[in-house]
Amino acid sequence: MRILGLQHARVEHPGYFRRLLNEDGHEYHGIELDEEEKIPNIENYDGLWVLGGPMDVWEEEKYPWLIEEKKFIRECVVQKGVPYLGLCLGHQLLAEALGGSVERAKTPEVGVMDVYLTEEGLNGVFFDGIEDRFKCLQWHGAEVSEMPEGAKILASSEGCLIQAIKWETRAYSVQFHLEAEADTVKNWSEIPAYSQALVMEKGKNGVKSLEDACKVQMENFNKNAERVYLNWLQASARI
Repeated sequence: MRILGLQHARVEHPGYFRRLLNEDGHEYHGIELDEEEKIPNIENYDGLWVLGGPMDVWEEEKYPWLIEEKKFIRECVVQKGVPYLGLCLGHQLLAEALGGSVERAKTPEVGVMDVYLTEEGLNGVFFDGIEDRFKCLQWHGAEVSEMPEGAKILASSEGCLIQAIKWETRAYSVQFHLEAEADTVKNWSEIPAYSQALVMEKGKNGVKSLEDACKVQMENFNKNAERVYLNWLQASARI
């Protein structure tokens, strides 16, 4: 497959997924929207991945390219049936592009936390082979507050109801981060908005604390990432 990736911070790339893509011979082409790179024609690609970023979906005045990005996502998913994977901001952008709503989180989540699968998640393809409750990296201060029509909730957490969604057979997204690697926390903590959120939730030693917590879970993080990656490919092939 040739996959187009919409990125919003150079250090927030597909992470562990890059290794899996390379091993399987797939091609990933990342576009840095935050650096004003232009979105190419989706006709040249077989899938669309939209990654995380420090901006919020409603900050269109500050980041005017968000307007075009949301329109592009909707056209790809709704009109052209392009297989979609969204991570964190990419999860929120999918929901809003399809008619849902995103708001500031009542309970910001930063850290290694539990997510549990809903009945839809347990019985669907996307999380097949994943335990019904698992730990993942969370780092967000906004959340999907209203589901788009036609979407189903696949996973939730104690602090966030809509942790993962499926829209028809074309699009999947998660609020948490499956793509974490050994250097993810260090790299992301260099983004001011992320660093501030980390200090607020974990204190001045938040970087080391979160790095240590991720190190303990890294094998499981990577195992779950590979399983979901394979499941997404399988779901995409069915379209």
